[in-house]
Amino acid sequence: MKRILVIGGSRYFGKSLVTRMRDAGDDVMVLNRGSSAPPPGVGRLLADRDDEAGLRAALGRRDFDVVVDQVCYTPLQAAVARRVFAGRAGRYVMTSTMEVYDPATLPAGSAPRTTPALPVVPVVEGALDLTRPSFRPPFPYGQEPAPAPGDTQAQARAYAEGKRRAEAVFLHEPHEPHEPPFPFVSVRTAHVLGGGRAEFTGRLAHYVRRIAAGIPVDVHAAPYGTSFIHHLEMADFLDWTARQTFTGPVNAASHGAPDVLALCAVVAERLGRRPHHRVVEAGADASPFSFDRPYAMDNGRATALGFAFGRVADWLPGAVTETARATE
Repeated sequence: MKRILVIGGSRYFGKSLVTRMRDAGDDVMVLNRGSSAPPPGVGRLLADRDDEAGLRAALGRRDFDVVVDQVCYTPLQAAVARRVFAGRAGRYVMTSTMEVYDPATLPAGSAPRTTPALPVVPVVEGALDLTRPSFRPPFPYGQEPAPAPGDTQAQARAYAEGKRRAEAVFLHEPHEPHEPPFPFVSVRTAHVLGGGRAEFTGRLAHYVRRIAAGIPVDVHAAPYGTSFIHHLEMADFLDWTARQTFTGPVNAASHGAPDVLALCAVVAERLGRRPHHRVVEAGADASPFSFDRPYAMDNGRATALGFAFGRVADWLPGAVTETARATE
């Protein structure tokens, strides 16, 4: 039995993760601000993770075999956690995102390396070097400028950069040049789908609604494929990662990287409709998962470590059906 703390864990695959750990016989607690109660049999601590003193008070003398951090979005949050959980965590697992690799959000000169002969190779963990000076915060923690409302590109850049810098702080805090105070893993998740109404981003529902209504889906002229993972597989992967001993970044993605046209084809087939597309101008926003740049991950490290991923082609049709029922 492990003593496990999940920071967040109140919705989507985080909620499934907490339930799995509880059912495996672990002593599980969640930490949040009280937005929702945990499942039966799971403890809860109430605290604002940005408030270092309040977080220490809520934890008391507790320590944990594993901390799974589902809601670390900024270097400030990472710095607080790095200090507070030093000496309290036997292993720290941060849920990150594949968006840390997105070339459109990376600082100049920091884009992931590609092979010249094969420019569209799925990206591996080592392609992103978070020890480089470009990932050091240029302003004090907590003073990151917020993107303007409605500026989706700026919001995407801020989200991706926040995750990159949070990972960098855990690995090498600028004012404490030494290794993390606990074994640290960053799980870079693919785009998570499935779960019907639980899939709160509404990205798959966007396709279901448009194709069902005969509305064109906005796509790029030559879209690239991207990586996905089912929400239950994501919960399984985090549960598995919590019980391993490896450290460092790890990509979590089902096998297969369909592009937006292939995604539309699956949705249309499940709905019995014909998809319609509208090509957007270069540089313009398109529908979710339409990318004008290479944007897929290699899951080879996790596979070699022993996790068996499923195939997008096997679970995506069912996820579409589930979403269609939820949108009726």
